[in-house]
Amino acid sequence: MSKTLGLALGSGGSRGVAHVGFLKALEEEGIKPDFISGCSMGAVVGCCYASGMSVDDMKEALLNLKSRDIIDVSPAIISKMAILRSKKIEDLLVSYLGDKNLEDLQIPFTCVATELYSGKLHVFKKGKAAIAVQASSTVPAVFRPVETDGKMFVDGGCLCRVPVHVVKKMGADVVVAVDVLKNAAEPVDKVHNIVSMVLRVFDIMDTHQTEQRRKIENGNCNLLIEPYIKEMSQYAVKDLEKAYNAGYEEGKANAEKIKELIK
Repeated sequence: MSKTLGLALGSGGSRGVAHVGFLKALEEEGIKPDFISGCSMGAVVGCCYASGMSVDDMKEALLNLKSRDIIDVSPAIISKMAILRSKKIEDLLVSYLGDKNLEDLQIPFTCVATELYSGKLHVFKKGKAAIAVQASSTVPAVFRPVETDGKMFVDGGCLCRVPVHVVKKMGADVVVAVDVLKNAAEPVDKVHNIVSMVLRVFDIMDTHQTEQRRKIENGNCNLLIEPYIKEMSQYAVKDLEKAYNAGYEEGKANAEKIKELIK
């Protein structure tokens, strides 16, 4: 009897398209996850896959994505707590996930978000998939927080960028984690404006927080995969095929290791 496989798909904005390439490689190798947990873009990709959306359809949808598909400027920045509204992202997620609930997906799936009032990590295990995924991927100050069940949520990456322990608790015998932000905090030449400054700070905090988390979670992760995506900002909607290819190559390169782990 083979061991159950859990995938922890990390946050990473546009770099998260690497998750799609990774899943494509696993599919070609006959490897199917039993559990998936995601954060931010990892939640988007993981949830769509768990819902039954094909990898090829995901690739087509993401590679054709334009900035105008997600940018929705708020006319009242301070009162709405964000530079951008979230309506376009909400509509986009609903177009992919429809009215599905997390508990009814084809593959057991969870995602993480940060609850603003309590300051604690929240794991979405049930309820509307589109709302959960939007909460997990709402970059603070950039997009408006998601309000549901009397709580307010922003990006899970604030507390847990790669939800290894979450997918382990779901019942996975073997956990494979995919972190697409390996080199995101490498030195830069310039920071041009307030938005790029905020995003740069997020990159630095993300990297430090994930390094600390790995020390805490040592032993929960059986295999850590880090696609190296050179000179690509997680906040720019371009070079998406580069991210896809990096994820695909890492999936192919690690397929035999994964097969051995779940044997």
